[in-house]
Amino acid sequence: MSTDLSIGLIGYGEVGRILAEDLRAQGMRVLAYDIKLNGPAGGELVEHAARFGVELTGGHAELAALSTLVISAVTASQAVPVAAACAPGIRAGTWFLDFNSASPKAKIEAAGLVTAAGGRFVEGAVMTSVPPYRIKVPLLLGGPEAAGLELLLSGLGFAPKVASDRLGVASATKMCRSVMIKGLEAMVIESFTTARAYGVEDAVIASLEETFPAMEWEKLGAYFFQRVIQHGRRRAEEVREVARTVREAGLDPFSAAGTAERQAWVADLADEGVFGPKSAAGFARSGDWRIEADRIIAFEKDKS
Repeated sequence: MSTDLSIGLIGYGEVGRILAEDLRAQGMRVLAYDIKLNGPAGGELVEHAARFGVELTGGHAELAALSTLVISAVTASQAVPVAAACAPGIRAGTWFLDFNSASPKAKIEAAGLVTAAGGRFVEGAVMTSVPPYRIKVPLLLGGPEAAGLELLLSGLGFAPKVASDRLGVASATKMCRSVMIKGLEAMVIESFTTARAYGVEDAVIASLEETFPAMEWEKLGAYFFQRVIQHGRRRAEEVREVARTVREAGLDPFSAAGTAERQAWVADLADEGVFGPKSAAGFARSGDWRIEADRIIAFEKDKS
């Protein structure tokens, strides 16, 4: 893979930093921009960039002008605004990979902005949590330019697969999956916390294990609680985009809307300090979901 390639990351959160680390390990030139650079979290981002040799830019358009491949990895609601902000700097032929959990309609709108500027837009749908897989996370690609980008990404160590040459197919696959996955997170938190409040959690988990023996409910509980505590705000926004996808299909998003509210509720509790202070490494991880459930129960009891 040519080291002449310049990869620009819009969004330098958890996903952006993981991609930066893995790309820099290959000697790639990596640039990044995040609107949080000028906020309270800016110091952490600057330190990380310095440690891994990532070049920070002053804005979206500047990054796009310096990049051969732009990867947009921001919150779902920012997918279209980021494409619009990058467009003035995009050079003819620049690849633009939209890594965001946005609806098919949003992807198509973002594509129109990028292609009008001369860029080559490809939608990306990340099909599972990034941290365990890092750059090799399963990634569906979509759009007329998807096949060309698949070859480039494979050479960089990604695990891409073309879903369709039509925009919207990859994102629809991701969104429909998220109805289930994000919904399961919300249901486990609601069920397990309520069960803990009534003192019946062991009986509930035993029953679940009997019905679904392949699922390790204790481990799932610990994992789901921590992922939502850590990323509930972002996940709530993603599920609102899922609800938008359901709505665009002509259905009322009863389940997705409720999931978004539960994810946001956990994020609100995290902001209240229910789960302890958040450090640069995130919240303290607990191997036992009961600890977090007890914190929630105590907080709600104090409120009443």
